[in-house]
Amino acid sequence: MIIRQSHLTQLTERLADFPVVALLGPRQVGKTTLARQLATQWQGPVRHFDLEDPDDQARLADPSFVLRPLTGLVVLDEIQLRPDLFPLLRVLADREGTPARFLLLGSAAPELMRQTAETLAGRVAFHELDGLALHETIADSSDTAALDRHWLRGGFPRALLAGSDKASREWHDAFIRTYLERDLPQLGINLSAVTMRRFWTMLAHYHGQTWNGSELGRALGVSDKSVSRWLDILEGTYMAFRLLPWHTNLGKRQVKAPKVYVADSGVLHSLLGVQGMDNLLAHPKCGASWEGAMIREVLQRTGVRRNEAYFWGVHTGAELDLLIELNGRKIGFEFKLTRSPKVTPSMRSAREQLGLDHLYVVCHGAGHPWPLAEGITALPALCLASTAWVP
Repeated sequence: MIIRQSHLTQLTERLADFPVVALLGPRQVGKTTLARQLATQWQGPVRHFDLEDPDDQARLADPSFVLRPLTGLVVLDEIQLRPDLFPLLRVLADREGTPARFLLLGSAAPELMRQTAETLAGRVAFHELDGLALHETIADSSDTAALDRHWLRGGFPRALLAGSDKASREWHDAFIRTYLERDLPQLGINLSAVTMRRFWTMLAHYHGQTWNGSELGRALGVSDKSVSRWLDILEGTYMAFRLLPWHTNLGKRQVKAPKVYVADSGVLHSLLGVQGMDNLLAHPKCGASWEGAMIREVLQRTGVRRNEAYFWGVHTGAELDLLIELNGRKIGFEFKLTRSPKVTPSMRSAREQLGLDHLYVVCHGAGHPWPLAEGITALPALCLASTAWVP
């Protein structure tokens, strides 16, 4: 079992400050496992309710009667299935002395759980759990085979730790089917599984490109509003994400549409029909897949949220794959699927026009970072697996 210590520490800190903490992330990402790990460290009683379990559903037929007497840590798993509990949780959170702390596990983002944010305003802290990162799974920072396996399979624990690539692909196929046929209807989203699968697959082919809802809508024979709503659903359930454009006053025509990505590289490869590493390296979306996977690794390694990360581009061609602000510094990242990256005019232009404090070119492989030019450093991807590297 992988101990995700940084997440455990952050959850403990949030529970010390807030009576309610919502641990959010996609299905099967390890939220329940993390909650159980937290329970073993908790000083005091712990009670866990799985809201998909018929027995726990029966126990909570009268939730006030069951929850009021409890002290210590109370875990409510799959909370999106019982939004009626939020008003009661507000009352319990406001009790003098806070006899209980509530950890809510959910598979929908706050935007799809508005009642949580509205009812528990000021009482709840949100913590998002992403798939396993390189620094959580790779002990040997020279293990390029582990790097490729992580990229191919993605960050879902059961897929990443499967006994073979074939078993990992089968897990992803089953996950996608369950998500479309069961998880979305449970959230009250009544869409054809076939239609949503077509859209998701088409989105995989647009992975790493700027969003064009009109083009996607025409291809699917629906309105651009429909495909925008479907993208909202995928993003709200952590299956996709948008990288927003950075705007500056450069007097040039800048790209203003967001870039779109399938959130997990293993799910992306399943949607694209990728069968293995050789097949991936020959696929037209190989470079975009690497870009999306490394964006997630950088954000997890630096602790920057996706809604605080950007890309930049101008219609004349200059662009930057990722821009973040960290400790008051503006840092840029380019992602190149090569072991010998070179400085390009676009990199120099981005560094100068955006006033970057530093630009990293994340490339494949292991080893130490090395300078490419003033203010530009090549960064082997396996440096992201080392806690010694600090941007």
